[in-house]
Amino acid sequence: MKTTERGTASKIRAARTFAGVEAMKMLLVVALFVYAAGLCNAAAQTATAQQWEQLVADAQKEGKVVLLGPPDGQVRTDLPAAFKARYGITVEYLGTRSAESATKLNAERSAGIYSVDVVLAGGETMSGVYYAQKMLAPLKPQLVAPEVVDPSKWWNGAQWYMDPEQTYVLRVFNTVLPSFHINTDLVKPSEVTSAHALLDPKWRGKISTNDPYLPGIGLFNASRYYLQFGADFLRRLYVEQNPVMVRERRQINDWLARGTYPIALDADDDEVKRMQQEGLPVAAVYALTDMQPILSTGIGQLGIIDHTPHPAAAKLFVNWLASKEGLSVLARSRGAVPTRTDIDASQWLAAEMIPKAGTDYRDMHDWNLAAERQKARDIMVGLLKAR
Repeated sequence: MKTTERGTASKIRAARTFAGVEAMKMLLVVALFVYAAGLCNAAAQTATAQQWEQLVADAQKEGKVVLLGPPDGQVRTDLPAAFKARYGITVEYLGTRSAESATKLNAERSAGIYSVDVVLAGGETMSGVYYAQKMLAPLKPQLVAPEVVDPSKWWNGAQWYMDPEQTYVLRVFNTVLPSFHINTDLVKPSEVTSAHALLDPKWRGKISTNDPYLPGIGLFNASRYYLQFGADFLRRLYVEQNPVMVRERRQINDWLARGTYPIALDADDDEVKRMQQEGLPVAAVYALTDMQPILSTGIGQLGIIDHTPHPAAAKLFVNWLASKEGLSVLARSRGAVPTRTDIDASQWLAAEMIPKAGTDYRDMHDWNLAAERQKARDIMVGLLKAR
């Protein structure tokens, strides 16, 4: 009887072992299938050498690409020069503020004029204007360079698209932003370790901000405070503290350096770094005790305009910009963290600006927050009318 029981037990164990092996085989087959399917999809979108050579030739015949980007002198210089050096094609760089860019494109399109090929913009302009008003053509099918299609080259294991369709707007930056900047002769870092410290009466009339009514950095930061603390905090900061509001960030930078307004909510971080190198008493404040650190795309959202006047040059340019070479040039010029895995941003950025694994960040350019950002804007309109 015991012998029979042992034999039965052995058979059961053998059957279980066989079933386990078969299950592992099945899982392996499924994993290989998924991996192969991914490779096939990437291969289907990747240009052959002959197709790439033809694209370059067609783009060179067109002779130029028109890029609508930020009014950043370094980007305006470095990006066209690098693309010209690589392909001999001119980049006509139109560097204007986001609101002005949107107005320009709307006016032209109403007149049946299509002068722009590619846009680089921040989240408010890209989602609220270019995407919302259907100015964009699908970008994903245009990206065909092997190193751009390769999913292992991107942080999320794939190209990072911002739009719901995962097709129109590619995210190329993901940078930790300072909470604000201070003049250290007049404001000690130990005095502003939280956002609520900005509400101290001693800072009343000593804060500057970019106009929070318009799309851009001013509205971006107002939205951040609203999402974290609500409408009453906005009232206390933007009304009771009586900050000066302007539409020119260069003025904010100058006031910060001079100490005219020693707390700047929206200074240009690249400019602040330059001023630090010159020995001026300015500094960025990153970590706050009562707020999540924030991630931003900055102007690192890439799109291609429909009815592009230079289709081949535009296609070549977006592939180059999303490549290691092109994105390295843009990220270094702009002072941002690229979303490619093969670019080391620590070569030009402070460690505080590079996202760290395990840290709970708030992604302020998440398109799911669009409704909340609109609420913040509506609240700011009402508050500013009451000032």
